[in-house]
Amino acid sequence: MHDSMLLIDTDPGVDDALAILMAHAHASVLALTVTAGNVGLAQTTTNALKLMEIIGADTPVYPGCDAPLLRRPEADASLIHGRDGFGDASLVPAVREPENEHASLAMLRLTREHPNEITLVCIGPLTNLAVALKLDPALPRRVARLVIMGGAVTGRGNYERVPTEFNIGFDPEAAAIVFEAFQQFDLVDWEATTRYGIDHGLLQQWFERGDARAKFFEAISAHARRANIERGRQGLMAADALAMAVALDPEIVTRAETRHVTVEIEGRLTRGATVVDWTGFGGGKSNARIAMEVDRQRFETLVAAALGVQTDD
Repeated sequence: MHDSMLLIDTDPGVDDALAILMAHAHASVLALTVTAGNVGLAQTTTNALKLMEIIGADTPVYPGCDAPLLRRPEADASLIHGRDGFGDASLVPAVREPENEHASLAMLRLTREHPNEITLVCIGPLTNLAVALKLDPALPRRVARLVIMGGAVTGRGNYERVPTEFNIGFDPEAAAIVFEAFQQFDLVDWEATTRYGIDHGLLQQWFERGDARAKFFEAISAHARRANIERGRQGLMAADALAMAVALDPEIVTRAETRHVTVEIEGRLTRGATVVDWTGFGGGKSNARIAMEVDRQRFETLVAAALGVQTDD
């Protein structure tokens, strides 16, 4: 298991919630930096604070950017996550307040205080990180590892524009800045997510055997689970949980491709698409280690433990 500290940039969301439950169950979490994405910033911040209350953690929550760098987003993800991002489960808001420091400034400060000790896990649009990079281009040298949930490496996306994945499509300029700034990062894309859906029957067993975290996740994920079933998806698509598994346990990746990946920012039909140089003809330096296959059992064990389920392992 990864022993470095985690800094999680997030837009909670249902699968963000599961990822953050996993992080707190298996690692030391330094902070949550929050962005708009699945729903608006006020709500994602509220959701992050509620999560900390459920977990019983005093992890600080730093709100950041409330919109993409340049253009208004075409859509949020309330269709899957509910209007409140947590499945419209009528949760009582947390009492705790967020921190006053902006998320991008918190990223810079924390990486200066803990140089080369932090695994930065980005499971939302990349706006906060892009702003931080513009303020301090030296940031990547202080980050031990960057794990990004984003992209659709062969163009089978889940956003308004067909080849585009939501996190990258929400703020393509931010993603382009991040992909160019970091010499090496781990990429867990939407297409990998679709191969590792969590079986609905298995989830139900965990809900019955888990603790308060399982009850909480059962409540907030009901809407998303129904939406997944209606779309004919095999199980719950838990993109951020899969990325968190890769962050927590790098050895979980059984097959990876290290390639040059860029983000299309101008295409009428392809804006926000992740363009992978599969042939090496483009001449760009390989910057992304793309997780192609993971150990499903190890992934599911990490998730189950985060819901308070005792497994045999």
